[in-house]
Amino acid sequence: MDGLWKYRDANRRVMTQFGAKFLVMHGPQQVPEGTSRTSQTLVEFPSYQAALDCYNHPEYKKAAEIRHKVAVGSQVIVEGYAGPQDF
Repeated sequence: MDGLWKYRDANRRVMTQFGAKFLVMHGPQQVPEGTSRTSQTLVEFPSYQAALDCYNHPEYKKAAEIRHKVAVGSQVIVEGYAGPQDF
């Protein structure tokens, strides 16, 4: 877990620069269907473009190298909220 804290510290400035807001980070979870990673993080950005710009920023890429050495994970950037859905 030490490496993940180093990653967090390394990416803090660039994430803040792009308006990142951490909504979920390593909380308790249940997986009633499918498979999951050990922990989940959900980050909100002010826009889809801000998320892409943050991910592609050289400072973030450098921080991500730390994470790649200590963890296996997936990152998904999703645009927007479609509003209430009728099911």
